[in-house]
Amino acid sequence: MIKVGIVGITGYTGEELLKILSKHPDVQITGLYGRSSSQERYLRDVYPRFSHLNLKIETFDAKQISDQCDIVFLALPHAVAFEVVPHILKNEVKVIDLSADFRLNKPEVYEKWYKVNHTVKEYINKAVYGLSELNADRIKQASLVANPGCYPTTIILGCAPAIKNDFVDLNGVIIDSKSGISGAGRKVTQEYFNNEHPNFRAYKIAGGHRHIPEIEQELSILSGEDIIVSFTPHIVPVERGMFSTIYVNMKKQVPISTILEKYKEFYKDRKFVKILDEDVMPGIKDVLNTNYCEISMKIDERTNRLIIVSVIDNLVKGASGQAVQNMNIMFGLPETTGLK
Repeated sequence: MIKVGIVGITGYTGEELLKILSKHPDVQITGLYGRSSSQERYLRDVYPRFSHLNLKIETFDAKQISDQCDIVFLALPHAVAFEVVPHILKNEVKVIDLSADFRLNKPEVYEKWYKVNHTVKEYINKAVYGLSELNADRIKQASLVANPGCYPTTIILGCAPAIKNDFVDLNGVIIDSKSGISGAGRKVTQEYFNNEHPNFRAYKIAGGHRHIPEIEQELSILSGEDIIVSFTPHIVPVERGMFSTIYVNMKKQVPISTILEKYKEFYKDRKFVKILDEDVMPGIKDVLNTNYCEISMKIDERTNRLIIVSVIDNLVKGASGQAVQNMNIMFGLPETTGLK
């Protein structure tokens, strides 16, 4: 059994991790941790439905974690992982961090977008970007995995085969994404349902969203050239789910059947990516409470654009499910274990 700890369980991702890991056949949850003694309490007092686990949230202690855990999931706000990652890794415990703290390869880029000093720059090169469909071989060897953001997951998976097969001109990529309100966190979600719901709005437009450098970094790695995207996120009046529509110019005329064939070939061994047939479009209901990403596409012949649609559950494939998928890879388990 893999002995697992979670640091931070009061947010959506922490709760989703508990839900998935508590049913995982090869996992024993051996520790739940908060950042201070003020967070100590029994799990049943936070989530009564997990009372059968009979666990207590304890104060973070690196030595205790090393005695109790083989791997730790960090479901913490951005910049908090700086405080705990070095202590955990020094005790030879693996880490999957669900924040953005180790996703970006250049600390100056992180500091620009997150407005905080990166205090453990030496760990950036030790981290592996945890998009398992592209980086499984590196994840197998990793001690520190930076779990991808939800928006980038839909976009990178949607674009990767087109980029690798050289179908598209990567100048002027336009991305229009919609997220369930849970993507903003529990506090904002409560405020939304109290004051705004139902509502549908864009936010952080014109290059203001923190996921932009992550998207551009990974698309640039795939293409071998610097890519700049135009990205507009939206909030839709549902709790969970994510829907991205990506517009890219075609380099030349290629039949949609050929593109779909290349996409299916690219993801043929990836259990959680489904490429839908022509004229079948996914919706967020199709992937709710699953770790699947469903992708479809059409060619707009009038504008010579490839339009890619990519959907996930932002709390599962966009966060906690993907983190468990990465854990499975790190410990040599089938990727689907505990996720179907």
